[in-house]
Amino acid sequence: MGMGPGPGRSARPWRDLPAQVGPAGRGARVPGAAAPVRTVQPRARPQELEDQYSPSRWSPRMSPDTVIEAHIAATAAGTHRARASARTSLHVPYGAGAREQMDIYLPAEPSAFPALLYIHGGYWQCLSKDESGFAAPPLVSQGVAVVAVGYDTAPQGRMDTMVLQVRRSIAFLLQRYPGIRGLYLCGHSAGAHLAAMVLSTDWTEFGVTPDIRGAVLVSGIYDLEPILHTYVNDALNMSREVALRNSPMLCVAPAVPTCQVLVAVAQYDSPEFRRQSQEYGQALRVAGWSVSLLDIAGVDHFDIIEKLSEESYVLTQVILNMISRP
Repeated sequence: MGMGPGPGRSARPWRDLPAQVGPAGRGARVPGAAAPVRTVQPRARPQELEDQYSPSRWSPRMSPDTVIEAHIAATAAGTHRARASARTSLHVPYGAGAREQMDIYLPAEPSAFPALLYIHGGYWQCLSKDESGFAAPPLVSQGVAVVAVGYDTAPQGRMDTMVLQVRRSIAFLLQRYPGIRGLYLCGHSAGAHLAAMVLSTDWTEFGVTPDIRGAVLVSGIYDLEPILHTYVNDALNMSREVALRNSPMLCVAPAVPTCQVLVAVAQYDSPEFRRQSQEYGQALRVAGWSVSLLDIAGVDHFDIIEKLSEESYVLTQVILNMISRP
């Protein structure tokens, strides 16, 4: 997610700031990751990238500041409602870190169920699992467990660590609920990036073989190189090598025949976000994945995901149809 124009620097992410190129440097390979296979060059001048990677500037509904505040309020309120209406296991630790926890929203018959793992956005810098349960009610009512996973966010968290944490959370979930009948991923914005990185995982390093049957990637970033040239990297502090090895576009794994991927984008996402979705979808298709692109009219970068709290919403129905397919 990204915030629109704002004066000066702010501790909060998503705010337009003067362009700053991330430092060069080297780092160790993250467990489970594939090596990058090509180099991507920035496609625009820094200020253009600042604008393109500030999604709130492109929303026609509200001012940039207001759309961010409304998004946080909507997801928090939806999560509060979900916690009040569903059987839950909250703050379940999958590791020792303070944010290495998940909230599990369980269906009425918890013996054997499909599960959807939701990975929140926030430009890898804010939000948490505590605003990530809003999508649970319409799915839980249809017998689907929803798992909202937490992970370290910048500046304390680093990109390699975030990717590893989400992978580890899946291994933990499968060990806790070995009867899960298919795992589905859903990520928004930065969360879509992390979900896409899950698709490139070498699971032999984690001692599990997840039956990932679907992934819904919503308004994501799949090539991190342009981020190096924007305010987003001020907190992330990624080197070029870190950005490349954590770019899903550069580490597309061999296709999994049983996994269906949906790449969704909003009408009012920026051209760069829309380009990234289209190009990543095409890269998956070339690699043999079953992939489709859904361009949702009348929504922006924020309400494209907020509306998952509504059973009649097109993306909610697509997810339910994906899960119900043989």
